[in-house]
Amino acid sequence: MNKAWWKEAVVYQIYPRSFMDSNGDGIGDLRGVISRLDYLKDLGIDVIWMSPCYKSPNDDNGYDISDYRDIMDEFGTMDDFKEMLAGIHERGMKLVMDLVVNHSSDEHQWFAESRKSRDNPYRDYYIWRDGRDGREPNNWTSYFYGPAWEYDKTTDQYYLHLFSKKQPDLNWENPKLRGEIYDMMKFWLDMGCDGFRMDVVSLFSKTPGLPDGKPAEITGTEHFQDGPRIHEFLQEMNREVLSKYDIMTVGETPDVPLEHALRYANNEGTELNMVFQFEQNTLDCGPERYSYRKVPLPELKACFSKWQTVLQDKAWNSLYWTNHDQPRTVSRRGNDGQYRKESQKMLYTMLLTMQGTPYIYQGEEIGMTNVHFDSIEDYNDIEVKNLWKERVINGSADPEVLLDAIRFRSRDNARTPMQWDDSENAGFTTGTPWLKVNPNYKDINVKEALEDRDSIFYYMKRLIQMRKANEVAVYGDFREYEPENESLYIYERNYEGKKMFVVLNFTENEVPFHMPEGLDAGKAVLVIDNYKGEEALEEGMMRPYEAAVYVM
Repeated sequence: MNKAWWKEAVVYQIYPRSFMDSNGDGIGDLRGVISRLDYLKDLGIDVIWMSPCYKSPNDDNGYDISDYRDIMDEFGTMDDFKEMLAGIHERGMKLVMDLVVNHSSDEHQWFAESRKSRDNPYRDYYIWRDGRDGREPNNWTSYFYGPAWEYDKTTDQYYLHLFSKKQPDLNWENPKLRGEIYDMMKFWLDMGCDGFRMDVVSLFSKTPGLPDGKPAEITGTEHFQDGPRIHEFLQEMNREVLSKYDIMTVGETPDVPLEHALRYANNEGTELNMVFQFEQNTLDCGPERYSYRKVPLPELKACFSKWQTVLQDKAWNSLYWTNHDQPRTVSRRGNDGQYRKESQKMLYTMLLTMQGTPYIYQGEEIGMTNVHFDSIEDYNDIEVKNLWKERVINGSADPEVLLDAIRFRSRDNARTPMQWDDSENAGFTTGTPWLKVNPNYKDINVKEALEDRDSIFYYMKRLIQMRKANEVAVYGDFREYEPENESLYIYERNYEGKKMFVVLNFTENEVPFHMPEGLDAGKAVLVIDNYKGEEALEEGMMRPYEAAVYVM
């Protein structure tokens, strides 16, 4: 197995709008990040992934970029960015930028020119089509609900937007556009940035002719997801940019199946280092995205175990529970009440004892939970607003049922301000926060965690140290035991004669555990347990949400 720094790294994602506000305007900023770098270093973080901080009108909270080479006014200046980057590097950490190039903002200069006339030099930077029978060019729908096309009367054509109408899709078929993107990537890498997380990278290539899609919740995905030229584009990007730097790359690949992920993140290094798979995030969806179901543990385990074993020696995994687009881990997969600390510790024990690069989203290290807003008016997320308009205002959905689903799944669950202490607004801002703080900040905050030696923070710090001290946790192969066990996840890792054995109780009950045949419990040394246990590994009872890791 080829070793690499990005395989051994632990990544922390910062959503800058919600991380730390330094000037009292209610919005997190780069100087706020600078003020907390020592905190991240103390946790043991190697790489910071920064969600977009570029110029943006904020239709989709920074994922609609109007200038790829400048910083959002609310976040600070380019000098602030350079100071932050230097501070990260001085502490031995690295910075990975968010690369959002499936679409730009409609306020980007390219689009302002593109919409002026059909023969404008920038026209082909975007995807324009004539209407069909007085309607949109095809039946594709947006990830944010409604048609994926917007009519522009200036030139009497429609432009494609797979997300908000203020996020027109870039035309990757245009080699001049691709060259502009590669030059922009070099701009940040030459400044000293250490890689890219690539937003919806699997959407760049669309089926030629843009044919109608099969009716579905998001119609047309078969024509814009994992398209025919995507690997050609990424291999070109690799040749022109990525291969020329010692960097880390990870691609967000919604709905890309396992066998295709082997191409995006192959060991030959012709495309990306790794991808974010979405299979784990769809397991608890009901018939629609904004409905949910309880996932039986064997089903959850089968998903993770499959990605562990199939990618072994062929590609590299990214390991994550949540991010800026997903609900909080402890509310989704654990118990955010009586066993909040135990279950969060257990879930991250799993994450840091699997093969792949682990990602920790801000606030996860203190066990932040989903927020239960009383009213739809409290939500900021454009996806939720469009959903409510379509299903309640213009539809017949039960508002209380839908609001309950939104409370479980909304992206705003991860975007409420970071909870630093128990003072007003959780110490995030001296002003009015752009999004309400979770009311439980009085009990769940960094100050409380740092004062409690048994906190999730200190346990996660120990987990990171344990991972770094045991290469088997990074590079070892994977073998699961008892896949049908409805309460326990049991697996081992093996690397260069060393074995790591992991037992995780995913329930609030005491559960009997029996040693697998062939394992010598007498040689097992406990390296971490979320109940601070010191007992030798043997048959017995696993306590609620207990996690135990042994080496032998």
